[in-house]
Amino acid sequence: MNRILWLVTAAAYGVLLLGAAGWTAALAGALFAVLTVLGTLVLPARSLPERVAFVVVQLGLGYLVFSSAGASAGATLLLIVLVVQAGLLLPLAGALAVAVVVPLAHLGMEWRGALREGLGTLTATLLAVAVTWLLRRERETRRALVTQAEELATTRERNRVARDIHDGLGHHLTVLQMQVRAGRALLPSDSARADAVLGQAEEQAREALGEVRRSVAALREPRVPLAARLARLGAEVDVDGVARSLPPDVEEALFRAAQEGLTNARKHARASSVSVVLGYRDGEVRLSVRDDGVGGAGRGPGGFGLVGLTERMAALGGTLTLESAPGAGTTLTVSAPA
Repeated sequence: MNRILWLVTAAAYGVLLLGAAGWTAALAGALFAVLTVLGTLVLPARSLPERVAFVVVQLGLGYLVFSSAGASAGATLLLIVLVVQAGLLLPLAGALAVAVVVPLAHLGMEWRGALREGLGTLTATLLAVAVTWLLRRERETRRALVTQAEELATTRERNRVARDIHDGLGHHLTVLQMQVRAGRALLPSDSARADAVLGQAEEQAREALGEVRRSVAALREPRVPLAARLARLGAEVDVDGVARSLPPDVEEALFRAAQEGLTNARKHARASSVSVVLGYRDGEVRLSVRDDGVGGAGRGPGGFGLVGLTERMAALGGTLTLESAPGAGTTLTVSAPA
C-alpha cells in the first residue's frame, strides 16, 4: 500500500510540473511529496495527535501548492493523495473531515466554477476515503486472520504434545506405579517375586525415559517422512499407494499406533516377525501392525495404550480395530481421513 501511495504521489507531482507550475508550487509540491513518503514510514507507529498534526501541516502545504499552481490538475491530485493518507492514518471520522475540507480550496474561484469544481473534488475525495478505508479494513482483517491461524496452530500443537505425553509417558508411568505398588506389597513375603516385579518397573522407567528423549528429539529434528519415522522403530515398513504429506496430528496418531503395536508384539505376543503396512487411499490413510505371535481370544482394545489410541483416532474421525486369535497372531489397524 505504501509503495502504491508513493507511486501515485510521484505521478501527481509530475503532472504538477508538466502544468508549468511556478517555483513556489514546484518547491512546495516537492516538500509535500517528501513529507508524504516520510509520513508513511514514520507515522503509523506514532500517537494519534502526532498523526493529526501531520495531516494539518500537509493540508496547509497542499493549499499553498493549489493556490500557487492556479488550481491545476496536479495540485488537485496531490490534495487527493493527502485524503488517501488521512484514510490510512486517522480514524474514519478524521478522514471524512479531511475529505470535506479539501474541496474548500476552490472557494477563491468565481462561485459557479467554485461550486462545480468543489463538488467534483468532493466526490473524488469521498471516493478516495471509501476505497482507502475498505483496503485498510481488509488489511486489518487479514492480519487478524493470520494471528488467529497462528494461535490455532499453537493450540493444536499444544494439544498434540499433551496427547503424546498422555499416550506415551503417561502409559509408562501408570504401569510403573502399579508395578512399584505390587513390588512393595510382595517384598515382606516373597522377595524373589518382588525383585522380579521391581525389575519390570525399572524397565518401564527406562522406556519412559526413552519416550521423553524421543519426544525431545522429534521437536528438535526437521520433519521426516512417516515411513522413515516408522523404520526407526525397528520395523519393516511396506508402503501401499503413493505417499503424501499428512496433517501433523494424523501422522502422529499413526506413529503412536505403530509404536503401541510393535511394543505389544515384542513384549506379549512372542512373535517371530512383525510387519507394518502403511496404505494411502483417496481421502484416507491406514496403518496395520501384524505379528505371528500367540494371539489370544478375540477382544476389543483394552490396555492403557490402546484406550488412548482409540480416543486419539476417534478425535480425528478415524477408527481402531484389533483382531487376535489363539495361534493366529494379532493385527492392529488404524485409519483416519487424510
